[in-house]
Amino acid sequence: MLDPELLSLGLSFHGHKCPAMPMGLRAGVAAMRVLGVERAKDKELYAVGETGEGHAAGCFLDGVMTATGCTFGKGNIEKVRYHKMAFTLVDVRKQKAVRVSLKPEFFRAALDGPFVGQRKAGVLPQDIDPRITDPLVEKIAQLPEEKFLSIGPVVDYSFAKKKGIFEAKPCAKCGELTFEDKLRVRDGEQVCIPCSGYER
Repeated sequence: MLDPELLSLGLSFHGHKCPAMPMGLRAGVAAMRVLGVERAKDKELYAVGETGEGHAAGCFLDGVMTATGCTFGKGNIEKVRYHKMAFTLVDVRKQKAVRVSLKPEFFRAALDGPFVGQRKAGVLPQDIDPRITDPLVEKIAQLPEEKFLSIGPVVDYSFAKKKGIFEAKPCAKCGELTFEDKLRVRDGEQVCIPCSGYER
């Protein structure tokens, strides 16, 4: 069962009510339980999200971020864009990880359901009738994990911590401060990536 406070936090962060975000919340909570960890305050955890862009369930990852504390701002999450409803949570200290995904039959049923039907018709998620959305969110909040989540075994996971970069210099072209690791040399000057003309 989903903690109502966590659901409220997730909805506030996500911006609209939909079934995929609470699926991510539940998946994140399950992964933390299996690993025996608490929500990340800093970089104790690292998440590898398998969702992508332009498909019907990217909202899942917002639930994962809310539950686990793995965020793009802290740099302890990445998106590999496999377009799957899955993620791996890594306990950085113990070098252990677990992968959690939606069960295919559950995900298929969700894609064939009324919420996604409305989205296919072009209705924005926030404009879908609450009589459709609310029961779906409530169902996700109450559904036993084994009915919709595949939780893998805890496995060894080699994770090299990245050292933080604290030094920044101005770009010779635009003047904006840029962390040193992302300055590029162009015409003998150190410039930021956009001013360099390089892609990375």
